[in-house]
Amino acid sequence: MPTTRLLAEIREQGYPGSANLLVRYLDQGRADTERDIPAPRRLVSWIMTRPADLPEPERTHLEDLVSSCSQLTALVGHVRDFAALPTQRRGDELHAWMSIVDDTDLSSLHGFVRGLRKDLPAVVAGLTLPYGNGPIEGANTKVKLLKRQMYGRASFALLRRRILLN
Repeated sequence: MPTTRLLAEIREQGYPGSANLLVRYLDQGRADTERDIPAPRRLVSWIMTRPADLPEPERTHLEDLVSSCSQLTALVGHVRDFAALPTQRRGDELHAWMSIVDDTDLSSLHGFVRGLRKDLPAVVAGLTLPYGNGPIEGANTKVKLLKRQMYGRASFALLRRRILLN
């Protein structure tokens, strides 16, 4: 029963409280209960985590869910195969992975593959080469932080001096 409908019914019977109070009452204790199917975000986090890094209850729950659905089994396999590409610098295997995904009936992964194909040379380079833009992004973040700290207080010359001294 939707909460708004329940609120209307119990207000007719004289309930003086607010909707927030009712929602808090209804949610009381729900976080502690074990559900058969986890929330989508939790399931995604389980899939994206290495199986060895998952606590035992979550790992067995994920294994039970994956074994009960063939599409979920395929999805988890493709996600884990793709996760191995950047961590092991195997960008040359991306074409094979994309052709395998194209042969499945997982439309959400088809959209992901279409996005990869739009800039395929850059994706392959990112998965293969040992270079990254982490140091540049770190420098940009530092400059932006200094700029925010100086907002409205001084001139460009002082900002430049602070950047060069840091």
